[in-house]
Formats: sequence, structure tokens, C-alpha cells
Amino acid sequence: MERKIYRDSSTFFGRYDTLNPGDAMVGRLRLKSGEEHLLLDLESRGIVLMPSATAQLCSRSKVYQTRVLGRFMVPGSQVVYTRHDMLEVVTCYGRDGVDPVVCKLDRANGGVGILRFSSIEDVYNQAVLGTLAFPFVVQPFISEARDVRVVLLGEYVEAYERSNPNNFRNNLHCGGEATAWDLDRTQLDLCRAIMERAGFVYAHIDLLIAPDGAVYLNEINLRGGLKGAVIDQQGYLDRVASIHDGFVAELGEGCDVQKRGSRGCRL
Repeated sequence: MERKIYRDSSTFFGRYDTLNPGDAMVGRLRLKSGEEHLLLDLESRGIVLMPSATAQLCSRSKVYQTRVLGRFMVPGSQVVYTRHDMLEVVTCYGRDGVDPVVCKLDRANGGVGILRFSSIEDVYNQAVLGTLAFPFVVQPFISEARDVRVVLLGEYVEAYERSNPNNFRNNLHCGGEATAWDLDRTQLDLCRAIMERAGFVYAHIDLLIAPDGAVYLNEINLRGGLKGAVIDQQGYLDRVASIHDGFVAELGEGCDVQKRGSRGCRL
């Protein structure tokens, strides 16, 4: 049976129930909140996803991202699902003398879901009283850390530091400023290792560089804002399209490529 390759979410979902093992979706799936379970169904049916299901879910959920990539993050980064988990983190942080701390809300992007608390007990109080919705991520706050955004698109790599003297959130739309950053080999190798672990073929990676020089993953996404980057929107889209085209070519010439509006009809 001829493999079908889809390049558009609407067409792909229009043929959802008739997909066959080996069929492929190239490009991010446009999923509604709560539809992420479909990624599991697709993988179990042998549907090829590019970017991978893991990469797509990591991009949507800070909780899932931390579970998959936690070993690259600030030591002590934890996912909190329940009050019992919260108590365990309180004990762990109290034993290690961790304060202040940062809390990351699961599906909030652009810095709006990053909260700083003076102690883990403050997080516990808010969680138990219902102000913080489970699940969320908590991690030690590192003072005077540097924030470096890395854009990786195949062989294209650029990096810039984001800084904000008036706000610990360095996101550019939160008032941060961008300056070029000379990414060293160790930092680049870390980015590549992170991408390989989570199945990212391209990524926006935020690195946290501690005052002692230690480098950690802060966040990763398949796409992000380009404010502060050298590459422009069209250049970014062109490079992503080129990566997708290369993957389609690897799947094999002569495949039945289903494009926007085809609704499963052969082209």
C-alpha cells in the first residue's frame, strides 16, 4: 500500500480514521487543548510524525517537558501533581535549604506563567488553598543567572542573550533586551543532546547560565518569538519548510503527498 504523506492538519484529521501504518504527518499538528492523547493513538498505529510526538507535547506542556528533560534542568526541578508531591518537595527543599523558588504554570508561555516565591512553603500554601492549579513545575531560583535564547534550524544556529534589569523575567515582550551571544561548543552540544532526547528536529532553546558557569535547560519549544533574532519570519519559515521537505524526500519519492484542501484525494 502506498504511503501517504500529509502536510496540513485539516487534511490529516479529515482522514484520521483511515490512516494506515507508515502514513506520515509532516509539520506540527494543530491540536486543541485536551487533544494531546491523539498523539499516543497515532504512534500506537504506526503513523509517522515529524516533528515527533514527544517534541510536540514538550512544546505544549512544561510539565511533560520537565519529566522528559528534567536531567538537563536546574537540579531540584520537580513536577508537582498532587498535595502529596508538594509535601515531598517541601521536605526536600527544606533539607537542602532551597529558597527562593520559581514556579512554572503548565501551559502559560511568554513569561506570564513564571512565578517567584520567597520559599517553598509559600508555594505549598498557594497550592493547598487552590490558588495554584496542579500540575505545575517548581525549581530553585538562581540569582544573577543569564538567559540565552538559541535558535536551531538544521545547520543554522544563532544565539542571543536576553536581559532585563527591572524584572527577573527576561522575555523581550516583558521589557527585556537582546544582545548577540557567542555560543560555545559545550553549550551547542548540550542543545543538540536535548533535541536528540526529545526528538526535536528544530527548536528554540532557552539556556540558563548560572554565575558559576553551569549551563541548564530552561525551556524548549518547536517555535517561539523571533524578536531579537537575526533571522526574520520569512527566513525562519523557509528553513523550517526546507527541513520538512528533506524529511519527505527521505521517506521516498513517489509517495502520495496529501496537501491542503485535498481531503484525501490523490494529487
